[in-house]
Amino acid sequence: MVVAKKEGSLNGKKLLLVQPLNEKKQPHGEPVVAMDAIGAGVGEHVFYVRGEEASLPFLPESVPVTAGIVGIIDYFHLGDDHQK
Repeated sequence: MVVAKKEGSLNGKKLLLVQPLNEKKQPHGEPVVAMDAIGAGVGEHVFYVRGEEASLPFLPESVPVTAGIVGIIDYFHLGDDHQK
């Protein structure tokens, strides 16, 4: 992704492209651009929030963001299934 002009409050903050997954870890829906609050890396499964809550990890700074990564998923446990 190339950004021609960026809001000044976003300087130094990492934006990642997040692909939502279904319970079978298959792509579900459109990818989302999310601001990383925790240092997630490429290929990691993450937990993200949307809406006003996405900016809360950056307080007291006010950042114009609508999706934010707030956790890295260590493993999935879905019923009898346990996956890394």
